[in-house]
Amino acid sequence: MSSAKIRCGVAGVGSLGQHHARIYSTLPGVEFAGIFETNDARAAEICAKFNCKRFATLAELGDACDAVSVVVPTDLHAQVALPLLAKQCHLLIEKPLCASLEEAEQVLAAARANGCLVQVGHIEHFNPVMGFLEKEVDAPQYITAERLAPYQPRGTEVGVVLDLMIHDIGIVLALVKSPIKRIDSVGVTVLSKGEDIANARIEFENGCVANLSASRMSTKKQREIRIFQSDAYLSLDFMNQAGHLVKKSDIIAYGLKMKIGLVKAGDLSAIPVKEIPIEKGEPLALELAHFTESVAAARQPKVGAALGKSALEVAIAITDQIRAAKK
Repeated sequence: MSSAKIRCGVAGVGSLGQHHARIYSTLPGVEFAGIFETNDARAAEICAKFNCKRFATLAELGDACDAVSVVVPTDLHAQVALPLLAKQCHLLIEKPLCASLEEAEQVLAAARANGCLVQVGHIEHFNPVMGFLEKEVDAPQYITAERLAPYQPRGTEVGVVLDLMIHDIGIVLALVKSPIKRIDSVGVTVLSKGEDIANARIEFENGCVANLSASRMSTKKQREIRIFQSDAYLSLDFMNQAGHLVKKSDIIAYGLKMKIGLVKAGDLSAIPVKEIPIEKGEPLALELAHFTESVAAARQPKVGAALGKSALEVAIAITDQIRAAKK
């Protein structure tokens, strides 16, 4: 692709889509062409705020854009993505890729047929915390992840596994890099039609075990992960972009210091827990910059269709297991 600006648009400018519009309007190398939005008042508000055009149809948006963010409810992803792919638009589709594997296959087949890139909006892969994990984690043996959020109607067209847990599924798949051997899940429906609280224990072929918990019935927000491997323990907070690390080599050095009297036995303050220096950044801005750079360079994005589909497969397997147990 030439050095001309990438023409970008957004389909759906609700609570998340508005931020896609905001960031596209400020990204260098991007011409923010406009939006497709069914709500008249919302469309007028966003167009006035970011000085962009409202397109009457998805086909018109597709004609005017090289790349589009699809930020509509999950059960509408395929319905919105397919007309845009027919116009040969590269897409960033918010996670999960689709509501079903059948729809995901339709979208990916259309992307292949039209020579289009598809990036899936697993935003945590662009959180600086994930960048640190990708450098430090090489052979995880046990992972725990907890993702909590207060209840809100948005997102409840799918259960909490497809709404929230899928973030951690994508993270774990990227870190463990092994086929799954067994999944054991439990879930509870409280307010919505799908499960609102869920836990999944995933055992991998290489022996690693991941225990994932997600709830959208919490009084607080929390996005934390803990990883244990033979040479280190890492505890990280995706929301606050902070964490700490304990390395086996440092523990050995601490033991030697205790042995020769440099530290007192039982002096826990001397245990070498290192705060992780994470350079903070807005994950969505980093994600959209990567997407537009991938389009400009015609290269596969970091979180492409393969990982998006793999995460969806696992999330649906967990959801099916939870629902089968209730019958």
